[in-house]
Amino acid sequence: QVQLVESGGGLVQPGGSLRLSCAASGTIFTIYNMGWYRQAPGKQRELVATFPTGGVATYADSAKARFTISRDNAKNTVTLQMNDLKPEDTAVYYCYVDLSRHWSWGRSDYWGQGTQVTVSS
Repeated sequence: QVQLVESGGGLVQPGGSLRLSCAASGTIFTIYNMGWYRQAPGKQRELVATFPTGGVATYADSAKARFTISRDNAKNTVTLQMNDLKPEDTAVYYCYVDLSRHWSWGRSDYWGQGTQVTVSS
């Protein structure tokens, strides 16, 4: 089994900052990619940022210059630093990990439980 535990959401005023963290644990052989998605009320889930293993981080246009994704490969964690938050960033943020649990098994996506981020004055 694989578990993803998220933390760091909350209520923040416009222009403020939040830091989201996600830790993956369990039976993990290889992690291929880690990242963050978000889903606002009435909207589809959308990509925020991803950071492939051995690759470079990519961001949605809405996140560029304000958000920074980072990873700690030794701890299987991914972090999203969000600055200059705007009301339109309000959403449930989901961590995801693309991994394999065994050298002979295929890849699967795993999702965190979601953490609410609310940007409001």
